[in-house]
Amino acid sequence: MLGMIRNSLFGSVETWPWQVLSTEAKEEVSYEERACEGGKFATVEVTDKPVEEALREAMPKVMKYVGGTNDKGIGMGMTVPISFAVFPNEDGSLQKKLKVWFRIPNQFQSNPPVPSDKSIKIEERDSITVYSTQFGGYAKEADYIAHATQLRAALEGKATCRGDVYFCTGYDPPMKPYGRRNEVWLVKT
Repeated sequence: MLGMIRNSLFGSVETWPWQVLSTEAKEEVSYEERACEGGKFATVEVTDKPVEEALREAMPKVMKYVGGTNDKGIGMGMTVPISFAVFPNEDGSLQKKLKVWFRIPNQFQSNPPVPSDKSIKIEERDSITVYSTQFGGYAKEADYIAHATQLRAALEGKATCRGDVYFCTGYDPPMKPYGRRNEVWLVKT
């Protein structure tokens, strides 16, 4: 636990590599089209729980792994954003299922430490192109749904995105009270 706290407060922070392809705005919605690098990710999937409850279960597991609860006992540093996949129902509400994705820092991409917690999986993920919109504050499920709906409306007639999944991202540690950065990423098809 101490390693997790030390790592999140004083460890290095690496940004998930991506390239901005375009920046646009429609009405009140500003967004970017990004090509995001793939790589190895530590993942935790939680089902049968609402988003906030699932995050409270999954995030500490990922943070402990990053902080040194792994076979090498080393803190790896943070990669931002931490993202989690959500799965919308037809009415826009979210299913009781999410998957947290933490991109392994570049230094450990070729040989990531093995998680001590068996619920954490190391998965290879292909590069993706996303449409991203940013917002502040402590994000809740309703905020992600609202911003995903607004972004989908702004993209209507311009781009097609997957309807079965989208990503919610955060850049800040929980103890940061102001200037928080959150995003919703719709995956381009």
